[in-house]
Amino acid sequence: MQFEQLPSRLLENAVSELAKLPGVGRKTALRLALYLLRQDRSLSSSLGESIIKMREEITYCKVCHNISDTEICSICASPSRKHNVICVVEDIRDLLAIERTGQYHGVYHILNGLISPLDGIGVDDINISELGKRIENNDIDEIILALAATVEGDTTAFYIYRNLGKDGIAFSTISRGISIGDDLEYIDEITLGRSISDRIPYQEQVKAR
Repeated sequence: MQFEQLPSRLLENAVSELAKLPGVGRKTALRLALYLLRQDRSLSSSLGESIIKMREEITYCKVCHNISDTEICSICASPSRKHNVICVVEDIRDLLAIERTGQYHGVYHILNGLISPLDGIGVDDINISELGKRIENNDIDEIILALAATVEGDTTAFYIYRNLGKDGIAFSTISRGISIGDDLEYIDEITLGRSISDRIPYQEQVKAR
């Protein structure tokens, strides 16, 4: 596709970089760049500094792999959370979606991916071994498998259930009011909240296959 020639190389560079962001096409990138040009320079400076600071200083919780400003995230550090219940999610977006419902009060474990042989993603490529260590080293009562209703999500959940389970730990999964193939981040808060509250034993889902 042929794009218009911009009058400034600096503007062209800015538009090209903005257009690399997900969901941002060239027209949107140009509109954002022109908006920044019309504003006070302090806006561009603070935006640039915040992005650089985020990229250089943000860390990941050494317990659950949540994005954090400290070694232990605020959820894992909170004494009001139920630390004997772990909700396993694919990524940070799913954690945020569940938190918005206000229906869950345990802690999390972020896998940062799902098992997908077709994409070359195996067990060792996501945070499954770390989950196993948490189960072994802590007094855990329940593991909630809050993974997408996809082939990859089901494969990952089944692997965790078969390989990390031990006596005294209940495995459950979010109820299937959620359509097959849906990502948790796009589900409305009421439906997602109910699916957490009405979770079912994972064994029932396995038997239903």
